[in-house]
Amino acid sequence: MADYADRLHNAIRIKGTPALVGLDPRFEQLPTEVVQNARESSSDENEIAAIAFEEFCKRIIDVVCSLVPAVKPQAAFFEQLGAAGCLALQRVIAYARKAGLIVICDAKRGDIGSTAQAYAQAYLAGEDPQAAPFAADALTVNPYLGTDTLEPFIETAAQRDAGLYVLVRTSNPGAASFQDHTEQNQKLYQKVAASVEEAACRAASTANGNYGFIGAVVGATYPLELQELRQAMPHVPLLIPGYGAQGGGAADIASAFDSDGLGALINSSRGINFAYNREPYKEQFSPEQWEQAIEQATRDMIQDLAAQTPAGRLRQKG
Repeated sequence: MADYADRLHNAIRIKGTPALVGLDPRFEQLPTEVVQNARESSSDENEIAAIAFEEFCKRIIDVVCSLVPAVKPQAAFFEQLGAAGCLALQRVIAYARKAGLIVICDAKRGDIGSTAQAYAQAYLAGEDPQAAPFAADALTVNPYLGTDTLEPFIETAAQRDAGLYVLVRTSNPGAASFQDHTEQNQKLYQKVAASVEEAACRAASTANGNYGFIGAVVGATYPLELQELRQAMPHVPLLIPGYGAQGGGAADIASAFDSDGLGALINSSRGINFAYNREPYKEQFSPEQWEQAIEQATRDMIQDLAAQTPAGRLRQKG
């Protein structure tokens, strides 16, 4: 069996890019044809949205599966629709796995004891897609209840060769209100980072600079902190939100990578999902060509990362 970090970085090398496509379906922005297809299948509004989300995400997967190593479905968009949405999430994850993609479920789960264990059992399938109902390779988790929050997730991830991404420095504008709290000359996010690095080294073989299966979420919108945290967590693979629609640029996240262009996944959700609704793609493609717009936006992201970060070395080697 291959551990999560090995599977992840092998996928990144094969595709020659660390670009990660988030799957964040929003009903009011979906292509007209997708909504019409869904309305022909049901009269219940939640079911209509769930059907539309599933078709939309699967068609995005069809477009990007040959271009990127991984996708990141945001669980909340599906869960808001109740049972139909949860079923759609299951099917989207399974579809992405069958397409050969690494799947990171962005659910930001965080709890203690048996509740945390239940979350882990539900979402962390790891290498075997049959091991969990929501069969993700990896899961985002929230550590702010304390270090015991992470233990059930770490245990399950180790058993199933799955991955975790612990929230350390998030990309939202209000992150500093709690995460910058300072005590004894150490900010809260720095303390969390130290715990994540320690856990990564303790839980996995990280000799010779290898990465562990415990990763961290660090936002692209805080480039100075990102550079600091990359140095503080040398054995931790990073998931970087905030690129594109949230304002982070490729130059802002260059420090996230090691000298081989590995160690990080860079996420774009809205900027890819709804490229057909924004310039320059809105001018280049008709509404019916929304998949072509998504493909072009993905290719542009890949090129941007290759040109402005060490990730360009992946393409040189490929």
